[in-house]
This record gives sequence, structure tokens and C-alpha cells, in this order.
Amino acid sequence: MTTQELLRRAKGAKSAMAMADTQTKNRALRAMAEALADNTQSILTANGLDVIEAKGTVSPVMLDRLALNEERVFSMAQGIRDVAALPDPVGAVLRREVRPNGLVMEKTAVPMGVIAIIYESRPNVTSDAAALALKAGSACVLRCGKQAHRSAAAIVTALRQGLSGAGLPQDALGLVEDATRQSAHELMTAAGLVDLLIPRGGAGLIRACVDNATVPVIETGTGICHIYVDRDADLDMALSIVENAKCSRPSVCNAAEVCLVHREIAGALLPRLKGRLVEARGRAGLPPVELRLDAAAAKVIAGTPAGPDAFDTEFLDHILAVKVVDGVEEACGHIAAHSTGHSEAIVTRDEGAAQRFIRAVDSAAVYWNASTRFTDGGEFGLGCEMGISTQRLHARGPMGLAELCSYKYVVRGTGQVR
Repeated sequence: MTTQELLRRAKGAKSAMAMADTQTKNRALRAMAEALADNTQSILTANGLDVIEAKGTVSPVMLDRLALNEERVFSMAQGIRDVAALPDPVGAVLRREVRPNGLVMEKTAVPMGVIAIIYESRPNVTSDAAALALKAGSACVLRCGKQAHRSAAAIVTALRQGLSGAGLPQDALGLVEDATRQSAHELMTAAGLVDLLIPRGGAGLIRACVDNATVPVIETGTGICHIYVDRDADLDMALSIVENAKCSRPSVCNAAEVCLVHREIAGALLPRLKGRLVEARGRAGLPPVELRLDAAAAKVIAGTPAGPDAFDTEFLDHILAVKVVDGVEEACGHIAAHSTGHSEAIVTRDEGAAQRFIRAVDSAAVYWNASTRFTDGGEFGLGCEMGISTQRLHARGPMGLAELCSYKYVVRGTGQVR
């Protein structure tokens, strides 16, 4: 099936999705979750072929993002069930006002229509995106990277079984068969067929969509995330937060890429940071973190000198850029110059310093004494997410059901004329 035909079918199905009541959508989602679980082995077989083909062409960290196992498939199914359990955003009255002339005006949430998602080699995005779009009353067209195409196809086949079993049109969920750049361009320029385009992936993909799309786009997050350790930080807490933010899953957009350290504690913190992220992890058989140090940090510990791009790179690997700063103001200035607007954190016991940081840093999520790894739809109580928006219009931060709706004004009168 061509991409254009897939889009036309999705457009034909969007009315049925918009009219589906909450009970029907939830029944479909639960059936999709069951179908996903029932088809675990076929999904893993397809994924195994993707992984074999990808070996040697991507880093071990990126290969981990691609690989599925029974636990991950179970988590995908549970994510769909979690979305089914969430309140239906469609029809929610966002604001109600009674005008002096008696008109009742209600700002009411409505489905987007057809949502297209372009994403790279993360099979779990397939089920997350489908569940959120369908619960929000929209049709969903997916276009994944070629490295995950077999996996995505097996997942979509299972999900469509559940969808049709609940009486909703299978055409409300489709996967683009063409994995070339041409199909991505077709989605970007499908005015009249695509109501919203959401890219999920690296900076190149996102920039291509923002620069070339003729349909509405939500810019999702490249994540150059920072952790600033203030002079009044609890150092044990700081080490735990930095290790979690960098090492728990370095290939995701909410992983920390930069650690800023107050000059007054650099001598105490940096040797312990190296011991925790490099030496201890090496002894435990875990990948050590490569520390890329600015000149001041390099005077305290040994590491790799930070190159000119060190503080402007989303490493998505066991690499951490480290810079020594004079205080909150310099940390905020560095973040303003180098951040992608995703997630930043301050570790400190000084409430005044924390509040200055929170006010000054203009990112989608700002943390005080917590890891940036919490910028996630599930952790924010959204069930799962469509992505992390780093723009300011319409949606910002983890995008759940509410962010996948538009709105219209429903006005009720008793014969008023103007």
C-alpha cells in the first residue's frame, strides 16, 4: 500500500474515531493489549531479525533501544492498559463562561484528526503512539526507521487485530511500508491528509520536519540535559542523581549529557564523581563513563579534554561533559546557551539558589534534587507519552492525551442575535 493510500484510508477512518465513545475506545485498547501479549513470540521473532541486521551498524546503547524481550513486550501491553484507564480527554470542557447576553460558551476538547508520527528505531513507540492517538479519538499513521520496521510491522498487525475486534476501523491505525526518506517527506507535506505531525528521534530528523513540513508539527526533544551541582549540595545525593541521570539508560532523551559543578566543591566532588562513574563501574563490569572535562575540571581529575562541541552534543552514550562554574548565574547562563530546552536539574540544599535556578532556566522540565530521568509520560502520570515537546506552543514537556487534542467553542443560546 502506498503512503498516500494509507493516509487516505486514515482520513476515512477519523470520523469513526472521533465519534467513538469512551467505552468503545477503552474496549479497543484492552483488546489491543491482549493481542500484543498473545503475539509476543511473533513480535520477538521479527525483532530478532531487526537486531541481527542492525548489529555492527549501531552502538551497543542504540542496539539496546531496538531490542525487545518478553518483559518489554509485557510493558508495552501494560502501557496500553494504563492509557485505557485514563480519563477520556475528548469532550472535556476546558473553560465555561456565561456571557451577559445569556450565551453559554464552552471551550471543548476535540480530536486532532489524523496524527502522523515519524520515529526511529524504538519499537515501543509503536504501541505507545497508537494507544495515545486512538484514545484521543484520532487516527494514527506511523512511520518508523528501517532498522525497526519488521518489529513495528508485527506490533501493528497485532494492534489492528484488537482494534477491529472491538468494532473500530483497522484503517485508524497504519504503518507506512516505505522506509525511505521519500515516505517521510510525503508525511511532512501531506496537507489535507495529516492534521498533526510528530517527529521522535535525533536532531537531524526533528530539524528536517521543522524545516520542510507543510503540515502542523510539534517539535519533540533532542535532550542536552544538564545537572548543576551547587556548592550547598548534599554530595552523596548529587552523585546518586548524576549516576542515575547518566547511566540508568543513556540512550534516551532525558539522560543527562552535562554536569556543571560549583567551583567551591569541585575538589571534593569531582574525584568522587570519577570514582563512582568510571572506576567503580569498571570494577563492577559495567560500562564506565567517559568524562569530557573543561580546563578547570581537568586540573582536578584526569579525563578526556572537552572538545569544541562537547557541550552541544546529545551523546546518547556513556559520555558526560563536565564543566566548573562560579555559581547559579553562570550555570543558568551556560544552560541558556547550550540547552535544547528539555530537562535540567539543580542539586542543592539552598532554597534560594534553587528558586533562582527554577525561575531562570527556560526548559520544559526543571528539577530540584531529582534526576532528569523522570521526564517521561509514565512518571508524570500520563500513562505513556507521544514524545517530549521542547517548544512553547500548544504542548510542552511529556505529551499525553490532553496534548493530542485540539478544541472548539460550543456556544449555546436562546435566540440571541447581534
